[in-house]
Amino acid sequence: MPQRTVAVFTDEFDITADAVIMELNERGTAVFRCDPAAFPGALAVRARFGRDGWTGHLDTGSRVLDLKDVVCAWWRRPTPITVAAAVPNADWVRQEATAGLRGLLAALPWLNHPDDIRAAEHKPLQLAVAAQAGLTVAPTLITNDPAHAREFAAECGPVIYKPLSGGLLDDGRIIYTSVIDPVTLDGSVTLTAHLFQQQIPKTHELRVTVVDGRIFTARIDALTAEGHIDWRSDYRKLRYSQETLPSKVAAEVRVFMQLHRLRFAALDFVVTPDGEYVFLEANPNGQWAWIEDETGLPIAAAIADALERGPHDQLLVE
Repeated sequence: MPQRTVAVFTDEFDITADAVIMELNERGTAVFRCDPAAFPGALAVRARFGRDGWTGHLDTGSRVLDLKDVVCAWWRRPTPITVAAAVPNADWVRQEATAGLRGLLAALPWLNHPDDIRAAEHKPLQLAVAAQAGLTVAPTLITNDPAHAREFAAECGPVIYKPLSGGLLDDGRIIYTSVIDPVTLDGSVTLTAHLFQQQIPKTHELRVTVVDGRIFTARIDALTAEGHIDWRSDYRKLRYSQETLPSKVAAEVRVFMQLHRLRFAALDFVVTPDGEYVFLEANPNGQWAWIEDETGLPIAAAIADALERGPHDQLLVE
């Protein structure tokens, strides 16, 4: 009889995945964990397509996964496949390895399908989908034209800038959200794409974690001026508490998830002095472990529940 196994694809030191795997282990659920970066050097793939679809195994040398046993897979934060430069045609070899393994894994049942994660990471698309779902979104500009940026700042000011792709510079520094002085919008804007957004007055922010329609809302109050602009810049001076989204906003969040074909995501909101909830962005593979530690919200258990259930249509859980 097939063994129901949860497959977790992530790097070796992912403590967030560890929390869910521990929860599954305590429940007696079989878990297979590996980093796709181990392929092809330390991960063997043997798969065949026939009358029963794809059958075969992934073999790490110490663990073997029967593809037919996978009840659900979780694409967490794996590292990219690499091939030594000394290998002949190394770039082509890496591309083939990635296409072969990723293509095979794409046929598995998923929590969030890797292709849906990749699509949902586009911030411009997120804003469009959020508006389609009924959520409030701040006026936003993407440009490399400094004159257009200055016009936007004059019309919508004050204005903030935030990076489109995570903000980690080559030297290890991180670019956080910052308030923009229009005087600084000079020729350097032409060097790349910039995202500018109207700065929304706020009393606090929310990190909203959604798992199969279940919504876990953490209120974040920044205690410093820097943290008030971007709470990630000052983690040590934040206060956390549990909160509940208004039913209308919660319903719109669930529509957002359905439109993006996501079962899990972490969404960020600001709440204005007038009580308006404004969507900022979403991360389809966002971090949440520290939120659970700070608030007691049972997110790891909810993800374990979702993985044990396997794939299904989006739930609208109240």
